[in-house]
Amino acid sequence: MNRPAMRQELITWEDFEQVELRVGTIVEVQDFPEARKPAYRLTIDFGEAIGLKKSSAQITTRYEKEQLLGKQVIGVVNFPVKQIGPVRSECLVTGFYHPDGSVILAVPDQAVPNGSKLG
Repeated sequence: MNRPAMRQELITWEDFEQVELRVGTIVEVQDFPEARKPAYRLTIDFGEAIGLKKSSAQITTRYEKEQLLGKQVIGVVNFPVKQIGPVRSECLVTGFYHPDGSVILAVPDQAVPNGSKLG
């Protein structure tokens, strides 16, 4: 099967180093009924140096709230705060789109200290 070529915009190593991808543990999960698309409100512990950050994530298709508590995720912690309805999103939780449109979280395959930087 022929797939259309993906256009790749090249960046420098310095560009990549500016993105703070850090590991954090989800410590609180709440429903987010005000969201346009089904989502959860998350509180994530990124360790002592960064602290707790809040976010929302459209991951309700593949994850129950109970599955998320205590789960380590990879997040971008140096984006500006973004207002999403009543939620001030302080980080971006990363994931991959499944062909069905759902999101599968990007997670470390072994436990690492909260705040560890991807590099």
